[in-house]
Amino acid sequence: MTLHIYDTLSRTKKPLQPEHPDKVNMYVCGPTVYGYIHIGNARPAIVFDVVRRYLETTGYEVQYVMNFTDVDDKLINKANEMNLTVPEVANRFIEAYYEDTDALGIQRATINPRVTEHMDQIIAFISGLVDKGFAYESGGDVYFHTKKFPDYGKLSHQNLDELQFGIRIEVDARKESAEDFVLWKAAKPGEIAWPSPWGEGRPGWHIECSAMAHQYLGDTIDIHGGGQDLQFPHHECEVAQSECMTGKPLANIWMHNGYININNEKMSKSLNNGILVKDLRTTYNPAAIRYFMLSTHYRNPLNFTNEAMQQAVNSQERLANAFGNVKHALQAAGVQSVDEAREASGEPNAELQAKMAGILEAFDAKMQDDFNTADAITAMFEWASEANVYVQQKGEQVEAADLLLIMDTFEAMNGVLGLVADQEDELLDEEIDQLIQERTDARKAKNWARADEVRDLLTAKGIVLEDTPQGVRWKRA
Repeated sequence: MTLHIYDTLSRTKKPLQPEHPDKVNMYVCGPTVYGYIHIGNARPAIVFDVVRRYLETTGYEVQYVMNFTDVDDKLINKANEMNLTVPEVANRFIEAYYEDTDALGIQRATINPRVTEHMDQIIAFISGLVDKGFAYESGGDVYFHTKKFPDYGKLSHQNLDELQFGIRIEVDARKESAEDFVLWKAAKPGEIAWPSPWGEGRPGWHIECSAMAHQYLGDTIDIHGGGQDLQFPHHECEVAQSECMTGKPLANIWMHNGYININNEKMSKSLNNGILVKDLRTTYNPAAIRYFMLSTHYRNPLNFTNEAMQQAVNSQERLANAFGNVKHALQAAGVQSVDEAREASGEPNAELQAKMAGILEAFDAKMQDDFNTADAITAMFEWASEANVYVQQKGEQVEAADLLLIMDTFEAMNGVLGLVADQEDELLDEEIDQLIQERTDARKAKNWARADEVRDLLTAKGIVLEDTPQGVRWKRA
């Protein structure tokens, strides 16, 4: 099988053909760090985390760059509001970003470049465009000459004469054409600024990604990604300025994830219906949030409702419980060290091997088809059914080799989607340990009343017991 990815530019699924055979370069536009991230920011972070994980499992080395926009009108306004400097605001919300994304199981990018740390590269990039005649200075600002790039609009499939310009493209009398966009902004009194050949100022929004992507990934990126809202104008402008600078395609494949709606309405500031990740994490298990995001194909719109989130909670728990059953069965079989058991155990059951191989093949086929996580999750539930049947039917006759195969199959899929957190088994304190043993002894003595009393005591302490064919399993509520 060959991995095929839907390319926004060509509107087709294309085979991944990286510039280097064993390495994939990927650039994803990150947040403007003037506040806490909302679930709309979380979706691309999770989607491209899965893309990166899957590429790595198939043998690629992934150079994953995701930027932080740490200087912008929004940061300046927030700094004034909070009586802080722009860097202080940026540092505060970058730390908050990591706190949220770490909780969601998102692996950190290879590099998280900040705009403020790359002014030399940005100014050099703008100077190059000016020297080539694709940009011009006007009143201390520098603009890109859009009409000098005939392909402008090719990514969003719009005609230049018919374009409706986005919020960050300003109409200004200093522009030669209304559609020209700013590369460098002259400083206003009291604003943070840097010296440049055109005077004190700071970069426009679009130029920063072109300069940083070029700095770390070269002329042509294998995969460039971001949310659908960035397709125009941000990515369209990136294409224009980068391709004018290098004469080469900016990206071989453009990936864009769909919007998130809230109760069937578009998430927007005007409706004040945004949901912050930090708030959502107080109500729902972060793994369930991740499940919700991946339960729909990344290119499709996603509708957030409390009912949909509860379904995600229930589904994620089914997978977690099935995996927990396998781990418990391993412990009940006397396996204390997985590595030692793997060396000591023999061949797993041939029929079971065929079933697990079929599940992995189905999972891989869906991921190879434009990272279809929604259908790949179906393979994980097929695994859960097979795992639960095996554990129930075998009882105390489970084989370590079979259980290790079942566990390895799950971990191969979960290592890509990250739907069940890899947590060490928690240690019980002495009192709870004694209560569980007391309940076990009461059940052996058929003292059902005392066994029920102990269960109630444990429930009050937040310990949930489950009687399995391999003995009592516990978890925290």
